[in-house]
Amino acid sequence: MTPSAGGTAPDARDIVIGPLDLATWVDEALAVQAQAFGLSPEEVAVRRHIVLRHVASPGARALGATDGNGRLVGFVYGMPNDRAQWWSTVVEPYLRRAGNESWLDDSFTITELHVLPAYQHRGIGRRLITTLTDGAAEPRSILSAIDTESPARALYRKLGYRDLARRVLFPSAPSPYAVMGATLPLRR
Repeated sequence: MTPSAGGTAPDARDIVIGPLDLATWVDEALAVQAQAFGLSPEEVAVRRHIVLRHVASPGARALGATDGNGRLVGFVYGMPNDRAQWWSTVVEPYLRRAGNESWLDDSFTITELHVLPAYQHRGIGRRLITTLTDGAAEPRSILSAIDTESPARALYRKLGYRDLARRVLFPSAPSPYAVMGATLPLRR
């Protein structure tokens, strides 16, 4: 995929899911995340550096969802989990207390999954995450999501994810998170 400018919102059937060069598309992806997750410009600037560091990690992969005009309307990326990375070091004590620390090994981590609000509830997020995890060599997947009942958590549960730890506190995050895990392939 190559970046292109705006356009009108086509039917969800016109959405194409494919490999995404996230280093090239980082600004478009973060614009999607900012709208979907309500990020400030300052938060976007911080996340830009994080995303670029992540995509350089061994095994990192990304997919994008583009409309008929080539505009990015959703994306997902992840990588084989590495216990030395920041996310793992934060969630490890919570997983250990819950008896689920082993999930940090031999797992593919979904780092981010976001779809523009106008395109949500159309199956795009499901297509993105299942397509990405179908290509994972690891036997299971882990992710974190805000620890509240939400459409995202409902989707993850339908796909086979279950809570591994709850009330996980990330530094500077205003809300607690849940760490969820699923065996692969994900349920359809």
